[in-house]
Amino acid sequence: MTRTSKNVTVQDIPSWQQQAAWPPPPGWQQPQPPPAPPPVTMSRSTREDLKATLAARRDLGPDYEDALVESFLDKLDQEITARVRGEVASNARYGTAGIRAAKEDRDRSVGVALGSLGIGVPLTAIAAGTTHGPGLVVAWAGIIAVNFAYAIGRRRRRDTPD
Repeated sequence: MTRTSKNVTVQDIPSWQQQAAWPPPPGWQQPQPPPAPPPVTMSRSTREDLKATLAARRDLGPDYEDALVESFLDKLDQEITARVRGEVASNARYGTAGIRAAKEDRDRSVGVALGSLGIGVPLTAIAAGTTHGPGLVVAWAGIIAVNFAYAIGRRRRRDTPD
């Protein structure tokens, strides 16, 4: 089907494409682009070094340009190295303890969940065999109460500053 007009109407689109494209499912949102990286800022000393390098270039002329650029890049490299080392040191100091605590908390959560299921199966069998409905309610209410208390305590530990 060839058309000379560039105007496309809904009737021109096959029905299976209309259904697939519109309306979007409930809760659908347009994908957002990733956030922009934070702006890079130069320290005062780097800014002053750059100004001094440009002033020296004007005074000395283009013959010394390569040496001036190399000198400035060496200073910039040293500053970047110092910043990276500082970030790595701060992450090593604070990051591993937080990661370790989160892993231990996750391991404990798995233990509580598996323990609840392990206790729940025999309690269900015993309660169903002896007291039927009321026993089941009491057994599972107790298991739910233990898990609820654990979740509240976990949330309090997570929300309190160290």
